Amino acid sequence: MSLNFNNTKKILIAVDGSDYSIRAAEYGISVAKKIGAEILVVFVVDEVVLYQISKIIERETVERELNEDGKGYIKHVVSLAQKENVLSSSIITRGKPFERIVSLAKDSHVDMIVMGTYGRRGADRILMGSVAQGVIEYASCPVLVIK
Repeated sequence: MSLNFNNTKKILIAVDGSDYSIRAAEYGISVAKKIGAEILVVFVVDEVVLYQISKIIERETVERELNEDGKGYIKHVVSLAQKENVLSSSIITRGKPFERIVSLAKDSHVDMIVMGTYGRRGADRILMGSVAQGVIEYASCPVLVIK
């Protein structure tokens, strides 16, 4: 079976800074370049992680640091896209990651979602396997999960 991306104009790439998500971003950018699609790079500040860490550290500090991390990850992926002359946009949002990814894909009229199988280690990795599973289950467009 061969993949047909002829009608794909916009690809959402979910990043969290993990090696898996960076590999997924690189692959998504290469697909976008080949087919002339644009990408939407998304980082979700996970409400569960934010809540858990804010039990130990002040919530505003945790949220600011997670947002800064997200900006850095997005900046890296956008720079990779620019090197390949792939048009990109980005967003940082907050909530349950799989729900926000699915919602943004629908609202942004995305034709495909590309993401890694697992996320970051430690607290950032809480339930990450279920994020990919949730996106696969609820997305209304194809989902490409990169190992």
